[in-house]
Amino acid sequence: WALHLKNVTISLSGKYDCSFSAYSYGTKAAKIQLTVKAEEEQHYLKKVWLNQTLEIPCLKDTASENLSTYPLKWLVDENGREEELVTKEPSCPALYRNSSALYRQRVFLGLNNALKIFPTKITDDSRVFSCHVLYHPERVQKSSTTESIW
Repeated sequence: WALHLKNVTISLSGKYDCSFSAYSYGTKAAKIQLTVKAEEEQHYLKKVWLNQTLEIPCLKDTASENLSTYPLKWLVDENGREEELVTKEPSCPALYRNSSALYRQRVFLGLNNALKIFPTKITDDSRVFSCHVLYHPERVQKSSTTESIW
């Protein structure tokens, strides 16, 4: 027996009971607690010296081998709108999508899917860079880092 839920929302969180009668075995029952989470998001502040390399890990608490099996993308908040910098599909090379001259030739995907920016410039100050990992079409985990130039 299986319960299939479509268009899952947070409101479906709760305890679910299943019971049925089986000939010669009596009544069988099972209970499950379902917790539906919204997007998970983590925020960090990173300080870096001017003209140095900024390296931002994608998700700090997730092993890199776990990330390699999921699509991910790096974005930067550009005057209130998010601009895609790098996209990485499982077992494919990184695709650099940045159309902004501000990051062209300065953005690289490093080990463990970390975003590397070199050299850092004063125009990078207070920018918010975010990594989005698509675990499932309906579950995205985000990590955003605000850069502070010294």
